[in-house]
Amino acid sequence: MIMPRGQELMMPVNPLFIALTIVVALALNMLPWGGWVWMPDWLLLVLAFWGVHQSGKVGMGIGFFLGLSMDVHQSALLGQHALSYVLLMFACRQASRRVLWFNVLIQAMYMAPVFVMTHAVEVVVRMVAGGIFPGPWVLIAPLIEALLWPVASWILLAPQRRPPDRDSNRPL
Repeated sequence: MIMPRGQELMMPVNPLFIALTIVVALALNMLPWGGWVWMPDWLLLVLAFWGVHQSGKVGMGIGFFLGLSMDVHQSALLGQHALSYVLLMFACRQASRRVLWFNVLIQAMYMAPVFVMTHAVEVVVRMVAGGIFPGPWVLIAPLIEALLWPVASWILLAPQRRPPDRDSNRPL
């Protein structure tokens, strides 16, 4: 495959780094934010990132397991987050080949509807089960997640940008 112009050659990702970032995102989701509806879903953002960049390593099974853990943590309907995370991982896997050709700003615009869809699935499942509509503020979280996409890309791709060995005679 020919690399897009201006894209740098990166090191392979360490599976322990993927696991660490997912655990940190899960911990951020479990912090008591006071029930703010507009707060971004950190785990959703990290899962979407790894689903786009490493769809072979982070798949729907991991999304399902982490969704169940979020359902248990939030005392939500069992399967609410699991369904939305599985759909997120499916959408990321389908889009990964196309999205990676664009720069991070266009990637963020491409991922915004995916984030909206994921939150919409959560709200619809909650309302079908007899819950109440959280209000229009629920639309802010996917927009914040789309705005955080370039920051997440910069942070999560940083370990892959380092050279394999430092050598002053080798430009790559």
